[in-house]
Amino acid sequence: MKDDIVTKEHETNFIHDFIDEDISAGRYPDRPIYTRFPPEPNGYLHIGHAKAICLNFTTAEKYGGKCNLRFDDTNPAREDTEYVEAIEKDVRWLGFKWDELRFASDYFDEMYECAVRLIRAGKAYVDDQSAEEIRRARGTLTEPGRESPFRSRGKEENLLLFEEMKQGIYADGDKVLRAKIDMASPNMNLRDPVIYRISSGEHHSSGDAWRIYPMYDFAHPIEDAIEGVTHSLCTMEFEDHRPLYDWVLESLEWPFAPRQIEFARLNLTRTVMSKRYLKELVDDGFVDGWDDPRMPTLAGLKRRGYTPSAIREFCERIGVAKANSIVEMEYLEYFVREDLKAKVESRNVVFDPIKVVITNWPEDGGGELEDAEMENNREVPELGARTVPFGRELWIDGADFMENPSKKYFRLYPGNEVRFKGAYFITCGEVVKDADGRVAELRCTYDPATKSGTAFESRKVKGTIHWVEASTAVKITVREYGYLMRENEEGENERDPDSVREYRCVAEPSLANARPGERFQFFRHGYYIADEKLTDPDSGGDKVFNRTVGLKSSWKG
Repeated sequence: MKDDIVTKEHETNFIHDFIDEDISAGRYPDRPIYTRFPPEPNGYLHIGHAKAICLNFTTAEKYGGKCNLRFDDTNPAREDTEYVEAIEKDVRWLGFKWDELRFASDYFDEMYECAVRLIRAGKAYVDDQSAEEIRRARGTLTEPGRESPFRSRGKEENLLLFEEMKQGIYADGDKVLRAKIDMASPNMNLRDPVIYRISSGEHHSSGDAWRIYPMYDFAHPIEDAIEGVTHSLCTMEFEDHRPLYDWVLESLEWPFAPRQIEFARLNLTRTVMSKRYLKELVDDGFVDGWDDPRMPTLAGLKRRGYTPSAIREFCERIGVAKANSIVEMEYLEYFVREDLKAKVESRNVVFDPIKVVITNWPEDGGGELEDAEMENNREVPELGARTVPFGRELWIDGADFMENPSKKYFRLYPGNEVRFKGAYFITCGEVVKDADGRVAELRCTYDPATKSGTAFESRKVKGTIHWVEASTAVKITVREYGYLMRENEEGENERDPDSVREYRCVAEPSLANARPGERFQFFRHGYYIADEKLTDPDSGGDKVFNRTVGLKSSWKG
């Protein structure tokens, strides 16, 4: 069935309903509700992980319980300390504090002993078959699998071989340890799954202390049980793995068994949320690292100017369900916009600048500047006002002038009068062009009686435009971002090479002091953030601002 497009928030959380039932039934006497967020440190977290993070931490908070951050570091070939540090940073950025920081590698000794217990109980065996031979023998959904010729090995031989695997006697892929369950099970995950494999790679934490590593399906329930997790919240792809989760703990006769509950993962339109594919984008140089503002990673969203509070509100409002769904990217942008519009100050920034010369400024022929007052945020008077310089020469947006205007164009054109925001009424007189016929400057006049803030009722104008005084203007680089993916002629998603555009702009002088991560509304353009890297070496050191979202929402909820 095709995934539904989510266009409104859900009102229920079935996971909390299950937990309420467990509490009422006394399933966890004298135990706090305990959850965990268990990422693998093989890449940066993305917006899909934000849903899992919020769900685990807020669930623990709701019930007065605990939540661990635990790294599933059982695959040394793919993991790195860089990812560990990035994940910790992202969880903190979202505003969550874990009770304990744990690693799967903390429990390698216990997991090894658990595997030995299964061998002694006749529930695990060492298999010499290759990965391909094991795969071919697993069968299909309609045909049972074939038992391994090594399935009948005796316990003592299996114990010896497993110890030799641990000692590094065998090469990667020579042998594996498999659980002995049921090769005819209708659940493919119970057909003697591999629970340990040989890997000679250097582990980011334990170095070369181990040569064998547990598989996730074996490590996961043991980690949960050791930590006292009551509810192991997983995405829906682990639903078919739940019988194996339960089998491991039952076979080990664990006195306390966590409950695994699955929920639908978050999918967004116009992007991709596979860490493998995102890593390809980084490795191919298509994006500027994991924190490229086009990336759906939390690091990328942060650099783009998204706020933790907006992401958390978004995750809360989309709700928790079992059915797969696709959420419109515009819905996420809606929450970001709603959050920013009540917090950030406005600044004047001019794109595609055209110079305006006020020929009658000032009346005595001098060139002094005058202060113009502008509100910082029209919707939040508490944010106050600021003064910006106004003078004889100014810059305006290229989009605010049209030599041959259309019928409903109310901005600047020859003979027309407009308000320069916070300043005066300006009338366009002469259009000066360069040798190539392009507009070089507009020679205009101003009406001294129309200063903003004074009482005058002589006439009205339909157009108001913003501006930047020329002698104090600062040059900035503005980057505007589209979506990573676009649909090609065949209806398939592909990388969009035009997903970032760069502009050289001029801005009011206060932006020269913008701090990394400081957010603004560029008047009439959108919401922007001062890039964490601050300067653009290709433009001679201009400060860089990344567009977060536009001013208007296209979401049709």
